[in-house]
Amino acid sequence: MKFVIKLVFLVLFFLIPLSTFAHGVSSVDQTILTNGGLCSYIYVGAKHMLTGYDHLLFLAGVVFYLKNFKDIVKFITVFTIAHCVTLTGATYLGISANEHLVDAVIALSVLYKGFENLEGFKKMKLKVPNLLVMLFLFGLIHGFGLSTRLQSFDIGSEQFLLKIFSFNLGVEIGQILALIPIVFLITSWRNKKSYPAFYKAINTYLIIIGLALFCYQLYGYFR
Repeated sequence: MKFVIKLVFLVLFFLIPLSTFAHGVSSVDQTILTNGGLCSYIYVGAKHMLTGYDHLLFLAGVVFYLKNFKDIVKFITVFTIAHCVTLTGATYLGISANEHLVDAVIALSVLYKGFENLEGFKKMKLKVPNLLVMLFLFGLIHGFGLSTRLQSFDIGSEQFLLKIFSFNLGVEIGQILALIPIVFLITSWRNKKSYPAFYKAINTYLIIIGLALFCYQLYGYFR
């Protein structure tokens, strides 16, 4: 079982460089959006979420904390509502910020979840923040990051709101597709003897990658 845990670390390690470019605006995606209809926005939105490792690592950290499917649906719904608010609102109103700064805060959300899962607050004798509140706040930030990416594309003014909604729909589809294997892996491992070691290893990784991505984004901002 130690081999499996090491293998998970190895896979995640090689995802680190991919995660730093996960949200890049590619000319291929721009071409798809320019030549396609609303369905192309759904496709690019789903693709963006499925390659958005910082978003997915944060969601994985949330799933680790929850014990049953009902709670998973409840908490993920709160996160989804929050990022829909800022994704739609900020894009429609043209509100944006430096992408490196936004991604730096998203990286901190990954670090935060790993730290909380490892009972970092309790060990420091601090009150644990309400998870639903934190999920909503982080959801707003993640949604703002998604909005920043969408605004990096040239989407024109025709059917503007429908394009935003289509991209948002794609993000939700991508999130569901990504969560299915994450939830399956974590819940199926929960009753195994190796789960405590698996839990500690992955959440330690969340702290490390969160810090690494935070430093990377700050470097990109000040460079």
